[in-house]
Amino acid sequence: MIEVKYFGAVAEKTKCEFEKLSFSEEVSLQQLLQDLNNKYEFESLTFSVAVNQKIVSKTSDYTLHISDIVALLPPFAGG
Repeated sequence: MIEVKYFGAVAEKTKCEFEKLSFSEEVSLQQLLQDLNNKYEFESLTFSVAVNQKIVSKTSDYTLHISDIVALLPPFAGG
């Protein structure tokens, strides 16, 4: 199962802090984000994505593995 963690406005939109998702085959990060967008309608939200605590581009061709942890993070503020 892939664990997806939600923070900030994304957590408010999903009404949960995390969920575990299972897929019958390998899934790309883009497909996971598309599935989550279809479920939660993220269009108006700005967020970054981290896989296993490393920031990755939402448009990258990244294949997720069953033990991965994906985090949807609010914009970072400086200071």
